[in-house]
Amino acid sequence: MAFIREFIAAHAESSRWKLSRQLCEALGWKQANGALRDVVCRGLLLMLERAGEIELPAVRCQIRGQRRNARRRPEPLLIDTTPMQAPLGELKPLELQQVRRTADEELFNSLLEHHHYLGYEQPVGEHLKYLVWAQGRPVACAAWSSAPRHLGPRDRFIGWSPAERKRNIHLIAYNTRFLILPWVRVPHLASHILGRMAGTLSADWERMYAHPIYLLETFVDPSRFQGTCYRAANWIVVGRTTGRGKDDQTHRPNRPIKQALALPLRRDFRVLLNG
Repeated sequence: MAFIREFIAAHAESSRWKLSRQLCEALGWKQANGALRDVVCRGLLLMLERAGEIELPAVRCQIRGQRRNARRRPEPLLIDTTPMQAPLGELKPLELQQVRRTADEELFNSLLEHHHYLGYEQPVGEHLKYLVWAQGRPVACAAWSSAPRHLGPRDRFIGWSPAERKRNIHLIAYNTRFLILPWVRVPHLASHILGRMAGTLSADWERMYAHPIYLLETFVDPSRFQGTCYRAANWIVVGRTTGRGKDDQTHRPNRPIKQALALPLRRDFRVLLNG
């Protein structure tokens, strides 16, 4: 705390944005791919200021859309919605396109916003976005992000300690959204896509974030879905959630209880995640 206070005083001319980046440089606080953890650092500084521990420079400008509830929702885009009904073999080869930081990211966001029952949410932390194409048309979307910090069924499935979880949680990817577009009716398409994803995700993650992925996880709401496509793609049901959010203070369920599923990407995943 003394160092942070002295650092702020020594950089009094810096904006809050610049200060967080300078502090990351001073502490060597970087992601595996070398990018600064300045967003996390800014959150820490704001938390310390609210607690009365430090005093940050005055806000110089408000960035429009910085708050989640102030962001503009993705607009609907005009695409071909002609029904697509065919055996899976007639659609192959399917193309899996990682669209984060590409021109097609807007299309991905729009499809999730207007066709997934949960809509689109901007991911936080490490994440990748995929469009799946067939015959020149998008047929599916899949979003992957950093794994939740605490998930009892998963943690027991891996068998790691709290220290091991803290050290290796970044080696798990969480499937936050999976959408087959509503006009697409192709048997076995969903499980086929999940199988293809399992074969490419770790390498794509390593190219973006400089570390591999050893385990995939997701949640399924049993009141809506049975998770058949995941199980057909060799995912394992590892338990159920408690129905409490990460910031819960009541210790009572306040949201739907879901099935937790996992897919190891390597036979030695437990060794790697516990190492």
